[in-house]
Amino acid sequence: MSYLEANFDGLVGPTHNYAGLSFGNVASQHNAAAPSNPKAAALQGLTKAKALADMGLTQGILPPQARPDLSSLRRVGFTGSDANVLTQAAKLAPHLLNSFSSASCMWTANAATVSPSTDCADGKVHFTAANLVDKLHRSIEPTQTTKTLKAIFANDNHFAHHPHLPEHPFFGDEGAANHTRLCSDYGRQGVELFVYGREASNPSAPAPRRYPARQTLEASQAIARLHQLEHNSVHFIQQNPAVIDQGVFHNDVIAVGNKNVLFYHQQAFVDSQKQLAQLQQKMHGNLHLVEVSTDDVSIDAAVKSYLFNTQLVSVNDDSMILIAPSDCQEHPQVYQYLQSLPERGSPITQVKYFDVKQSMQNGGGPACLRLRVALSQAELAAVNPHVILNDALYQQLTQWVNKHYRDRISAADLADISLYQESCTALDELTQIMNLGSIYSFQG
Repeated sequence: MSYLEANFDGLVGPTHNYAGLSFGNVASQHNAAAPSNPKAAALQGLTKAKALADMGLTQGILPPQARPDLSSLRRVGFTGSDANVLTQAAKLAPHLLNSFSSASCMWTANAATVSPSTDCADGKVHFTAANLVDKLHRSIEPTQTTKTLKAIFANDNHFAHHPHLPEHPFFGDEGAANHTRLCSDYGRQGVELFVYGREASNPSAPAPRRYPARQTLEASQAIARLHQLEHNSVHFIQQNPAVIDQGVFHNDVIAVGNKNVLFYHQQAFVDSQKQLAQLQQKMHGNLHLVEVSTDDVSIDAAVKSYLFNTQLVSVNDDSMILIAPSDCQEHPQVYQYLQSLPERGSPITQVKYFDVKQSMQNGGGPACLRLRVALSQAELAAVNPHVILNDALYQQLTQWVNKHYRDRISAADLADISLYQESCTALDELTQIMNLGSIYSFQG
């Protein structure tokens, strides 16, 4: 049976703004309070997604969540009409209004961890939405994420959905940003690589000191159990605490994999040589390791350019393309390395650059914007077809963005009831375009 890997990109929401909410994410903090352009952000994301679809890859779109999240604001004591809730929050707790207005669900690499049917004992594709407990603005996402995924992957014969893990730092889970599936072919059993930042049950184990480790070993182990993964098809490896403290807040800022290729920085992991040897053994010696040395690219350069927050995609059986942000072109050290990459004897034969600066300024590159789902043809046929990007849907979504999105948002705009109403109107129309049903609470 033929299998493929689909990318489901997050559509940037109408309240995309720069509030600097993500401690440990250097770009997010650096651009705090700068004005944003939601329209440009959404169009940049759609352009990148459409380019991948035009390469022949299967490309889906995930809808944004409703923001500001008035239900969360009401849960913490703001009352009255929608306008009054926003006004009170802006006056008394602007930090809460900022958090509950975030469009961070655009980064669907954090939406969930996905295991394909070839890896799972029951032969189904498994989804576990990430609880994202480390950041307040993201901790409000998982319930809606699960609801959205169930609307798109709705066939119980093919798909299994799990509730997000308990909402406690012990089970801190950031989704596929810390998970990479390696395999010889999408349709064969692979090895699921879970990267964690700390052991919650072992306070004396290595851990970062400056910035938080958002993924715990215990969360990764729980997901492996939920997804019914066999022991030999799982590998747990710790992210280097020293690089977390330099702004590498997720593994996908320091490593990216596809099929039997792992593209990673020399300093990415703890006990790297031993761990990668064990991973190579589980891959039966077929893993192609592409290590970037510190001499070639420093950690600082990798974080600033998002060299590893790239998409590694297969266009045929013989070669892979690295989908990189245009920031990589603008960084001399990184661009020099990428210019030489196709000549270094790896399966990565091309690099294509895309402008996703609106996302990059908030700390998310091409890899952050997509959730990977390996599917058989039968499973793909069971996916809601109205979320699969083609020429017609791209045109509809582009027109929808141009109709509903603002081209400038500042922090003060988040208290504007008109922005909330505009967002609700836009998302209500989007559910009709994508045939999602009433997935939002404001729809009744």
